[in-house]
Formats: sequence, structure tokens, C-alpha cells
Amino acid sequence: MLHFRPILPLILIAAGLAAPALAQQGDRPPPAVTVVTVKASDVDLTSTLPGRVVASAEAEVRPQVAGIITERLFDEGGRVEAGDVLYRIDPASYDAAVAQARAAVAQAQAQVKATEREAGRLETLSERNVVSEQALDSAIAARDGAVASLQAAEAQLKSAEIELDRTEIRARLSGEIGRSMVSPGALVTASQQTPLATVRNIDPVYVDVTQSAAELLDFRRGNMGARIGEGAQEVRLTLADGTEFEQTGMLTAAEPVVNPLTGVVVLRMEFANPDKLLLPGMYVQAEMPNGIARGGILVPQEGISRNRRGQPTALVVNADGVVEQRVLTVLQDRGQDWVVSEGLQDGDRVVVTGLQKAVPGATVAPKERAEEAPEERAAPEAEPETATETATEAEPAAEPSAVPGDAENAAEQPAE
Repeated sequence: MLHFRPILPLILIAAGLAAPALAQQGDRPPPAVTVVTVKASDVDLTSTLPGRVVASAEAEVRPQVAGIITERLFDEGGRVEAGDVLYRIDPASYDAAVAQARAAVAQAQAQVKATEREAGRLETLSERNVVSEQALDSAIAARDGAVASLQAAEAQLKSAEIELDRTEIRARLSGEIGRSMVSPGALVTASQQTPLATVRNIDPVYVDVTQSAAELLDFRRGNMGARIGEGAQEVRLTLADGTEFEQTGMLTAAEPVVNPLTGVVVLRMEFANPDKLLLPGMYVQAEMPNGIARGGILVPQEGISRNRRGQPTALVVNADGVVEQRVLTVLQDRGQDWVVSEGLQDGDRVVVTGLQKAVPGATVAPKERAEEAPEERAAPEAEPETATETATEAEPAAEPSAVPGDAENAAEQPAE
């Protein structure tokens, strides 16, 4: 019996140490959480559509006559105007063709004059009944044939002059010209497949984007236009590096066919490009107006999560400081926020920090995020130091645990 008597003091000591701890837990204040008070307002909705930049006009430079390129008269990558000479082809053979055609015209003109004189003489003799009607008719027919031959020779001369003029290959479009695909000395042929160069007009430029057929139907029926109302209808671009293009554009056309494989329609938008920043083929993202959310609420993305059913939810602190869980209807994202149409009201306080402490039905101490001091916002960086201080403060609490061990050792000694 003497061996078990020291156990009773140990139980009393443990009970005395546990009582203050339980009392301290019962008096612990509710956990602090950070909330954002949301406000209802009209929010412009947009659709982000991928697209490519297309030149507003493009012309491939091809020769219309065959020959040897003797000269290139433009700077690659520079600007050219309509009518500028880009290439010259050796004109020797075409000069000869023009000279030959001019000789044929002169010969035809001489023939016309001769036949006209002959017809005039016969007409005079016919009035005196000296020649027959048949001879007069033959002279008139020869004169008319000579006139027709002259017209054919003149047409041949004009054709030869056109061929000669085409030895100077000119720009048919004003814009930026690309690199030359041929060099002086190369043989080119009329209407060859490979272009000599390409001229593109990139101010303004087009942006071709794809949109689902369902959204296009909504737009054509007027539903989207009614939702947009007087809101901003301008289209904005986001470039490949994430920056926003300075100029805004407008929707100009929609292709009247749906891709059977993807179910999308190609839309064309026009943008001014004075700085030539947008280049054909560049990938961009267009933010197209999609309507206005009347009474919509912007909620920080960190304040919304999803339940097991995949529904978006948010934790809201009511007037009594009790946490409530709300199921939301999210329309789209906007920057760092979600646009919510249902589930929240103007003035609701949404928990954005301390979600692990905010359990539905629990009482919390809400604090507005905008009211937090800079030191408090940087609190996560000081957590290691706080943990060290907590461990230091907890060290004296471990001393009583050694007291039962010493008492036990002391109790064992008399027993021996």
C-alpha cells in the first residue's frame, strides 16, 4: 500500500495544471478573419477571343512579261507608293516588237491612202459611165480592207507598247513591302507562281477572331445589343507580351459560315495602327463587349472556392459575426475579381483571408482588408519569429512535468 500512495499527489498536481488551461480555452476570443465589403454596381462584361492580325490590303508582285531582271528599285521592308517602279526587266526584245508594230502601222497607212485615191478616181469615172459598177465596188472594198488593216496594225502597236511598259514592274498598292524573292539577273516569266515580293497595307489592320456560333446567334438576334445598351462597344487588344494595345477597334464583319469541325465563326475587327506595332500574323486576344451585368458584384478571386458539387461558394460574415456559406452564380472573371450576379447582396462581408478559421456557423472577428496596417499585412513573413517566441514561452510550462517524475523517484526510494 505504501507503494501506491504517492500517485494521489500526482493526480492532484495534474488536475491543478489542467484547470487553468481549460479555463483559458473557454475565454479565448473568436478567430480574426479578413473580409471585403462588396458593393453592387453595373459591370461591363467582355469576352476574350483569340485572333490573328491580318493586313487590310495585300498584293503579291508578279511579272506580266518574261525576261531578265536588270534592276531592283526599292528597299526591302520599306514603304512604297502605288505606281512606284519596283523592278526592271531587260526591254530589248520589247523595244524591237514596238518598232516592228510601228512599221506595220506605217505600211497600213500607206495602203489606206493608195486605196482611197483609187476609189476616188473610179467614183469620178463612174459618174461619166466610163467604168463598170463592178470595178467601183472592188475599189471601195479594197479601201475598206486597208482601213481595217490599219486598225489591226494600230492595235498590235498598242499591245507591243503595253508589253514594253510592263518591263517596269510597278507597285499596285501603297504599303510596306517585304523582302525580295529574286535578285537582278534572275529569269522571270509571266504570271509565275512565286511572287517577286509582297506589299501589305498595315494601317489600318484587321484582326480575325473566332467566336462560338451560339454567341453569334445571340448577337444577331439583338439580345447582346440590348444587354450592352449604351455601354462601351469598343474592342480592345491584348498583345502577346501581355500589354494592352493603345488603339481601340470596332467589329466590321462576320463570316457567314460556321466551321463544321469547331463550331465557330470568324469575326473581323479593324484597328488603327499608326505606329506599325501590329504586324500580320501576330497572335492577339480581343476583349469584345458582351453586355452589362446590372447590379453585379466584384468579389476578389481568393474569396471564392468550390464545394464538392463544383459550385462556386463564398463565406460571408453576417451582422452577428457568424459565418455563412453562400452558393454563387459567377458570370466571368475581371482582372483579379469574379463578377457575381446571384448569391451576394450589396454590403455583404466576404472572407478573403483566414478561410481555414472561418467555418460555417462559427463566430469570428471580421476586419476589413483596407483597414489593415502594413505591419499586419506583412504578418506572414514574421510567422517564424512568432513561432519561436511561442515555443520559448511554452518552455516553463514543461517544468511541472518534471515534478511528477521527481516525486515518483522520491517515492520509490522509501519503498526500497
